[in-house]
This record gives sequence, C-alpha cells and structure tokens, in this order.
Amino acid sequence: MMINILGLSVGMAASILIFLFIQHELSYDKYHENSDRIYRVSRSFFSQNGEVNLHLGHLAPPFGPLIKSDFSQEIDEVVRVINTEVVLKDEDKVFEEKKLYFSDPEVFKVFSWKMLEGDPLEALSFPDGMVISESMAKKYFGNADPIGKSLELKIGQVSSNMQVRGLMQDIPDNSHFKPDFLVSMELVTDFYGGYEAMMQNFGSNNFGTYILLSEGVDPDNISAQIPAFLNRHINVGDGGTPPASWTNLHLWPITDIHLHSNLDSELEPNSSIEYVYIYAAIAIFILLIACVNFMNLATARSAKRALEVGLRKVMGADRKLLVGQFMSETIIMTFLALVMAFLLAVLTLPFFSDFTGKALSINLLKNPEYLLGMMGLVIIVGVLAGSYPSLFLSGFQPVKVLKGTYKIGSIHEKFRSGLVVGQFAISIVLIVAVLVVVNQLDYMKNKDLGFQKDQVIVLPAFEDFVENFETLKDRYLQHEGIENLALASRVPSGRLLDSQGAKAEVNGELTTMDIRLADIHVSHSFMETFGIQMASGRDFNYQLASDSTEAFLINQSAVRAIGWRSDEDAVGKALHYGNRRGYIVGVVKDFHFESLHQPISPMVFMVPTDRFNSVAFRINKDRSEETIAYLREEWTALKPDFPFNYYAVADRFDQQYEAEERVGTVFGFFAGLAILISVLGLFGLSAYATEQRTKEIGVRKVMGASIGSIVLLLGKDFLKLVLLGFLFAIPIAWYGMNSWLDGFAYSIGVSWAVFLIAGVIAAFIATLTVSSQSIKAAMINPVKAFKVD
Repeated sequence: MMINILGLSVGMAASILIFLFIQHELSYDKYHENSDRIYRVSRSFFSQNGEVNLHLGHLAPPFGPLIKSDFSQEIDEVVRVINTEVVLKDEDKVFEEKKLYFSDPEVFKVFSWKMLEGDPLEALSFPDGMVISESMAKKYFGNADPIGKSLELKIGQVSSNMQVRGLMQDIPDNSHFKPDFLVSMELVTDFYGGYEAMMQNFGSNNFGTYILLSEGVDPDNISAQIPAFLNRHINVGDGGTPPASWTNLHLWPITDIHLHSNLDSELEPNSSIEYVYIYAAIAIFILLIACVNFMNLATARSAKRALEVGLRKVMGADRKLLVGQFMSETIIMTFLALVMAFLLAVLTLPFFSDFTGKALSINLLKNPEYLLGMMGLVIIVGVLAGSYPSLFLSGFQPVKVLKGTYKIGSIHEKFRSGLVVGQFAISIVLIVAVLVVVNQLDYMKNKDLGFQKDQVIVLPAFEDFVENFETLKDRYLQHEGIENLALASRVPSGRLLDSQGAKAEVNGELTTMDIRLADIHVSHSFMETFGIQMASGRDFNYQLASDSTEAFLINQSAVRAIGWRSDEDAVGKALHYGNRRGYIVGVVKDFHFESLHQPISPMVFMVPTDRFNSVAFRINKDRSEETIAYLREEWTALKPDFPFNYYAVADRFDQQYEAEERVGTVFGFFAGLAILISVLGLFGLSAYATEQRTKEIGVRKVMGASIGSIVLLLGKDFLKLVLLGFLFAIPIAWYGMNSWLDGFAYSIGVSWAVFLIAGVIAAFIATLTVSSQSIKAAMINPVKAFKVD
C-alpha cells in the first residue's frame, strides 16, 4: 500500500508543478482589462516571388499615428513603445538600464498597469516625463517618495534630465514585455529630427505598436484594408511596384504573443507553445506511470483479497457494490497521495521556480481554482488507477475462490504485462529525449562556426570612440593582451535585421536582386578580429580610400543567392546596395553569424563612416583578467559616467540555447522520476512474484539449482517486458525527437546509438531492481521455503 501511495504522490507532485508552470505560461497578458481587444501589429517583407524573407515585431514610427487616423472608427487607441539601453544617473548612483521604454502617453489607456502615484493620462505628456516602477524607485531613491525626483538619462552623447511624474506597480511576471521605466516619446521624436521627419521614416522598424480595437470590431476587417492603407501612405518603389506587394502588416492578439510569436525581432524574448506541449506530455507520462503502478500492484496482490470477495458475494453483494467499494478505497488512497504530493510540491516549488525563471506560487486563497483542479486530479487519477483493479477484483467467481481453485486468467496477466511494457516505453522515450537534447546542445556549443568566437569581448561604441578609432586602435594594440579590435553595426551572436535593396551585375547586366542581403557595417579590421577567412579576393584595406566608399565583401551564401558561378566569378562584379555604388572586392567563407536555429543568410559587408554600435576586442586568453582590467581603466577615463559593461561573444551564443538547456534538464529530471516510479512498481511486482514462487524456489534448490539459475528464472520475464517496452519506444522517440530537431537549421539527427544506450540504461536499472528480490529469494533456506503458507 505504501508503495502505491508513494508512487502516486511523487507522480502527482511532479504533475502539480508542471501544471502550475503551464498555467502561468498560458496566462500571459490576460490580466489586461481589455486583453481580448488588444493587438500587436507586426510587419513582414516579401521577395519578388511572394515569400516572406523578414518578419518583424516592430514597425516604423509613422504607422502608429496613421493607423489611428485611418481607422478611427474601428480603433480606440494606438500606442508605440521603443526600447533601448540607456544610462541613468542619480547623483553618485549610475546604472545601465535595459528595460527602459520610450512610450506614447496613451500607454495606460491600452495596458492595465496600475499607477500608484501620479496621473496615468498626463505623466508621459510632458517632454521630460518619466514613470518608474516600485522596484526601480527603491533602487534609486530608497524609501523616499520618487515623485518630482530627477534622473539624468544618457544615450550615447545625448543627455537629458527626466522628472519622475508617476510611480507604477512592478509589471506582472506574465507579461510579454516588462518595462522598469516609461519615458516620454518626445526625446525619440527629437532624435528623428522632429515630428515631420519622423512621419516620413518608413524604414526604421524599431517601434512596438499596439492597438485597442473598439467594441465589436472584427480584426479581420482591419487586416483586409491593410494593403490599401500601405499603398496610400508609402511611396511607390522602383518600376511602380505598389508597397503592398513587398510589405504587409499583421494583427496579433496580445495573449498569443508569448507562446506563438518568435519573429525576427521582438520586444523581449518569448517562449513557444511547443515547450508547453512538451511539459504537458511529461506530466501526463508521469501520471500514467504512477497509475500503471497502482493498477499492477493492486491486481498482483489480488489473491490476498480473493477470499474476501468470495465471501461477500456469497452474502449477497453484487458486482456493482464491490466496484463501488474498491473505487472508494482507491479515491481515498489517491486523496492521501494528493496530501503528500501537495507537501512535496510546496517544498520543491522554490527550486522549480528558480529553474524555470517564473514566479510560480500555490496560493489556494487567491487561486481557489487550484483547489478545484487538485480535487479534479484526485478524481481523474482515482478513476484511472482504480477502474481496472475494481473491475478485476469484483469479477472473482465465489465458488472457485472458496474451493481454492481460482486462478488469474491469461488475459489479465497479459494486460498487467502490457502496463509494465507501457511504463518502460515511456521511461525509455524520456531517456532518449535526454540523450538527444544533450547531444544537440553539445553539437551547437562545439560546432565550428566558421570564425573564432572565443576570447572576443564586445563594448558599446560611443561617438567619440568611433571618431578617434584609428588613433585609439593603435594605442590599444600596444597592450600585449589585445590582439585586435574592430567596429561593427552588429556582431556575431546577434540577429541580422538590417537590409536594403540591391542590384548586382549578372551576365553583364545590372539586375535587381530578388533576395534579401543582410548588411553589416564594419571597420577594416573586422574580418581579422573575428578570424573570418577569405574564400576569394581580398579583405578591406585601410590604405585604399575607395574601400570606404565603393568596396563590398559578401559571403559565399550571397554568391549562390545572386547567381554567380563561383566565388572567383563574383570578385570585381558591380553591386549597388542602398545608396552605395561599388563592386565586390572579396568573398568570405560562410560562417554562422546567428544561432544554429537560423540558416546562414546572404550577407554584405561595407566600411561606412557611421552606424557603428559596437567595438569588438580580441584578447589574449592567457592575459584575460589583466586586459579587461586595462580596458576598464581606459573606459572609465574616456566615459566616466557610463558603466563598463561588456559581453563575450561565446557567452552570447551559449545564451541563445538556454531554452534547449532547460528542456534537457527537465527531461533529465523527469526521466529520472519516471524511472524511479517505474522501479517502485517493478520492485513491488518482483517482490510479490517472488513471494508467490517461494515453494517452487525451495524445490529447485533441493534439486540442485544454483543461485544464478534461480535469479535468471525470476528475472527473465521482467527483462522481456523491458525489451518490449524498448521496441515500442523506438518509433515514438524517433518521431518526437526528429520533430524537435526540425526547429534547428543545423542538427545532429537521431542515431541508433542513442536508442541502444537508452535501452541498456533501462535494462540495467530493471535488472538491479529485480535482482535485489531474486537474490534474496534464491538465498532462502529450502526448509523455510516449504513452511511458507
């Protein structure tokens, strides 16, 4: 009985934790009062054949106001937000903040964020207006009232004094973006050169744009009008191409963003509905294994209750009454298991919350639906686990039972064996999943990316640094720990979101390209700093002035996409890209700029005079600490008001696989749990099977059977079931893991070695479990064996 309750409680505790996580994931942004009417607008771009080659979660600045004016009857409010990393200073406190959002004043009309102090309708209408969260207020001002306080905001060379005009509650954890600060959009407008200039810029897609539909408006009606809207406001392209033929806008329900939107740009990283399905499947698997344990152990010990059933039937009890009794017993046991499961879940919840990075809690007073859910869990598990044992036990024939001639039928034995097979099939599927995820992570982290990612650190490139780069570069290279440095608009490990129209010389003619060429602005030393190899032609040359105005480098994927015959054929060809007219001076070998989730994109590199966001340093691995300390001193001297915050390119690549690492850990933990529950059941079954064959074992020992032969006799039947479970697990695991690997542009595939290792692990654990009972039985004195009733 204790094994039954323990198995159920462990399975139910795991399921409670997982379902808490799932409930949290599904609750994103539903707390907004008008969540059913709030939509995020995204923008896609098409190639000439109509395929989407870029889909952004951001829009250009004019779209928000234009949508509001053109759809004033269908839309109540429109709000834009734009995120950027800034430095905030309060006297001696200086911090770099990553969750500051510039916002239109209407933000509190759209989102249900609670303002604790200040006027939500007025706070951001002031040019210097700022709304700050509770936690940030405490960070900067302690327990003092933040209203009226000032913070100096710095972006690059620009500095502004902002006044705190509102205090808001911390944004709920189940929000797809979580601002710590909201700041007036006036500063952004000034950055774009004023409102009129801003309203002409349809290329700077940096603004998260949200609409609040009027009551009863169908979003599909608005979507149908978008093409005409785009053609009305965006200038016609080359050759009279209407804008709606190369770009479009899409409406996303805000409650769908967290789990269904993983576009090329997002305000903050989202999760995926696939992982919800994975977690749900694991919870169901664990519960099934626990229920199977219950069924097996209950029916295995049926002989203990056969006499009771026979007597009760003789006394007039019908089968319906007996089924009700056994089901009631199961429900009571399940309830006891739930109490234990609840305690286990409460004890392990802090660790599970830290692991998932979610603020999970079991508050039955605030969430009475949790109590109903757990009661439902008791009923579901009780009925599932108790149905077969109840029908099985109540079906005993009283005459045969009382005569001692009743035997369990082969059908029931086969069913029970099938349950064991199912248990181990599930366990083996989970073991395979663990091995595949670990191997894929190892592959991603150790794959040759085509450049040298290690020992490269990146700092923001401010204006003074860019203007004096060559002078500073010569100075830094004198330090023995710095091997090279370069400027770039984007560095490997980021996303390739910048592109412009292109024309290339193909077959002697300048042809408009029906492809997306992602552009990266770099300094002359970029390829050398990152160890990117040339496939043909030459690298940028600082001594050639024309390289800063006419030269392009492209990668091998761009050569193939444009249609040139070879890397050598591309060198010297004319290329018009954006406003630059020039030619290809070299082709670099393909390398992974983005994570292995994405295929290698066609890329073009050019040396401009501006638009540098980062400076990358290649440092000597033997002098890393000394070099970083030196750069910190230099940074402090050049930019005393800005914190010295750098990141390593290798670390940034690894961070992009955190979701997969988490899944691997989850699979590992719950695979272990599934095996533990299966082992508990197998232990109970083998103990009972051994007990039933005690006299047989005594006879065999008297006849000269060895301990080894007896252990083999008792264990082989169980190992056959493990083998069958292994065979059933193979197609399920193969299909599931191949589907998961399809989410990567580059993956390992599922090898037979993985299945073999999983099968050996399961067989080894099962052998140990069964052997512990078999050896104990084989060692028994035959005389004692004959005395067993």
